[in-house]
Amino acid sequence: MATSDLISDRIDVISFDCYGTLIDWESGIRQVFETLAASSRHPVDPDDVFEAYLPEEAALEAGPYRGYRDLLTTLQARLAERFALDVPADRRHLLAESVPDWHPFEDTNVALIRLKERFRLAILSNIDRDLFAATARHLAIRFDLVVTAEDVRAYKPAHPHFHRLIGLVGGRREAVLHVAQSLYHDGVPAGRLGLNFIWINRRHEVNRTEATPVAEFPDLRSLADAMTE
Repeated sequence: MATSDLISDRIDVISFDCYGTLIDWESGIRQVFETLAASSRHPVDPDDVFEAYLPEEAALEAGPYRGYRDLLTTLQARLAERFALDVPADRRHLLAESVPDWHPFEDTNVALIRLKERFRLAILSNIDRDLFAATARHLAIRFDLVVTAEDVRAYKPAHPHFHRLIGLVGGRREAVLHVAQSLYHDGVPAGRLGLNFIWINRRHEVNRTEATPVAEFPDLRSLADAMTE
């Protein structure tokens, strides 16, 4: 799809995944497990932990709905056991408690400010409302629409986030452009529901999914350049 099509008059709302797309969750997660490894005096490879984190989180999110704080506490315990980390009782919730301290990528706020001048902006996130409220303090703009996992009692790649957004824009799927880093959580369901999807490929991955992005950018600055030229 050409840039002129991306910025056509049909696009009214740009929706974003939050963690991994706007917020550097990987650095936040790594720091938590580096802290746990240091306190238990058992070295771990942060790359190994993060690679184990992704499928463990997906498995928990695919089960019955539970709040994200609870999910993160269970996830931390599973990974600590896998990597033989001793976790003191007062650090059992360290991963969940760290979320408000995760910071935006360097390009996030500049891009959001530019895009906000032209489009309504939305968040579709696998998070609790209060945790997103804490994260929002790091973001330079106020989102017009916010849909959390707590709102829809489900986690992406399930469809309720997207259905809620489609309803909020009056069923006008063509008016929405969804932007995310995760093909699994966002690209595949967006495509199945007929939403245009842009892939922010921060990790320089190869697309081995059924997702068919209309465009791919390495970061949000590049997206903002294309959408506001």
